[in-house]
Order: sequence, then C-alpha cells, then structure tokens
Amino acid sequence: MKTNKVILGVIGGLATGAILGILFAPQSGKKTRRKIREKSRELKDNMKEDFDKMIQKIDAKYQSVSDDAHQFLHNGKAKIESETGKKN
Repeated sequence: MKTNKVILGVIGGLATGAILGILFAPQSGKKTRRKIREKSRELKDNMKEDFDKMIQKIDAKYQSVSDDAHQFLHNGKAKIESETGKKN
C-alpha cells in the first residue's frame, strides 16, 4: 500500500505542476481553460487506469490467498483422515 501512496502523490504533484504551469502561461483565458480541461481529462484517465491495475492486483492476490487456503484445508483434512484411518 505504501507504493500506491507514493504513486498517487507523484500523480497529484504532476497534476498540480501542470495546472500551475498552464495558469501562469501567457495565453488567453479560453486557451487556458481548454488546456486545463484537456489535462484534467488526461489525469482522470490515467488515474482510472492506475486504479483498475491496482484492483486487478488486489483481486489476483485475493485469489492466490483463497487458493492457498483451500489447498491448506484440503491437505489438513486429508492428513486428519489418514491419521484417523491408521488408528482404526
């Protein structure tokens, strides 16, 4: 999770820098608003991609842990059954 915070911080810093650069650029208000709108859309798309990737990683990790738990349970049951069968 620490990596995700760093990534979000970097993205936020880049967005802030881009917006400040646009606001202080010597252009008309119409051009500036258009650039802000374009950068905002780009940032939104990038954040959505990063969020989707993060969700995919979480889902893959969940599946891995779930599979490991099921295997552990299966192995435990098999061991108990084999031990119980030996005693009878």
